[in-house]
Amino acid sequence: MEERKDINRLKVVLAEKKRTNKWLAETLGKDQATVSKWCTNTSQPSLEMLMRIAEALEVDMKDLLWPLKQQ
Repeated sequence: MEERKDINRLKVVLAEKKRTNKWLAETLGKDQATVSKWCTNTSQPSLEMLMRIAEALEVDMKDLLWPLKQQ
């Protein structure tokens, strides 16, 4: 069976920033269901939207895509 890989870390970053899906949806003017799909990796935001998410969360866009490597 093929393992599904998560593409984004949005759920993790939201938790680290102590923000909710609802807050992000309101900030971006998106439906909560859309943000929920992004958080569960059911669907992915566009690159433009990913940039807006990074700005809203005050993180580098790449932090939303790849986990930090453990040293």
